[in-house]
Amino acid sequence: MRLMVEFTTEPFELDTFPEHAATARKVVDEAGLDVAVGPFGTGAEGEAEQVLAAVTRLLRETLDAGATRISVQVSVLGEEGGTP
Repeated sequence: MRLMVEFTTEPFELDTFPEHAATARKVVDEAGLDVAVGPFGTGAEGEAEQVLAAVTRLLRETLDAGATRISVQVSVLGEEGGTP
């Protein structure tokens, strides 16, 4: 089963790339997920176990890096991937 996770970390900073955001990006990159960065959040997809392990790590490490809120949405993708 393939999953997509969409997430944002806060607080938002308009003039810099906060440490918690950089940490989140590093986690999904290191997990080997297919990543798409948008203006208001990041999406990543991969196999279920890969995504779930990345979400657990993302929560722990971004909180440690100063995030005060993390919004996460996980969706099951169809057989071919793409939009649920």
